[in-house]
Amino acid sequence: MLRGRRVPGPGSRAGRRRWFQAAVLLTAVALLPSAWLWTGSDSRVRTVADAPSAPVAVVFGAGLFDGEPSPYLAHRLDAALTLYRQHKVRAILVTGDNSRTDYDETDAMRGYLTARGVPEVRVVGDYAGFDTWDSCSRARRIFGVDRALLVSQDFHVRRALALCRAAGIDAYAVAVAEAHNATWYYGGLREIPGAGKALMDALLRPDPQFLGVRETGIGRALADGPTG
Repeated sequence: MLRGRRVPGPGSRAGRRRWFQAAVLLTAVALLPSAWLWTGSDSRVRTVADAPSAPVAVVFGAGLFDGEPSPYLAHRLDAALTLYRQHKVRAILVTGDNSRTDYDETDAMRGYLTARGVPEVRVVGDYAGFDTWDSCSRARRIFGVDRALLVSQDFHVRRALALCRAAGIDAYAVAVAEAHNATWYYGGLREIPGAGKALMDALLRPDPQFLGVRETGIGRALADGPTG
């Protein structure tokens, strides 16, 4: 009677080699979605200075401090403001979280831009941008955006770019540079699991959490005449 092969224990040389091989394999699988985000995206990731023109800039929410845009969100809004002043975009879609009555990213973003001279008609708010896929899907399906510049920090823009293109938007990403401090590294680490979710969203293309009726704000913004 043949005996089964003995499985090497973790303390043996063969066992350690197998554990190492398994760890390498799991790491490679975990990083595949991140590799997908980087593949072929470089030509579509720009800075404010070399971004092409587009009808709309889409600015993604990034948190509030005492009801005001966080520093990261303020930097995104500043980039969108520069794009508007340089006549590279004619409308700005601010998409954020307003899931609670005491938390309203969208109006905070609108207020920041209008206080700096952008006409109210040119700033359109999406109050149900609960994550990047919802923001991209709603930008296309609810607001009718088909070409846009996506404004976010450099560690996030490739995910935004991949998801908005999957949603049907001809998009370029405008990467906002930040100091590589603890906040930046934390954001980068979040992109690893975020890339996995992004891949599933791009493949399955689920409905956003809230869909709703078609909004006309972008159409009104683009019909308002030349950029001021």
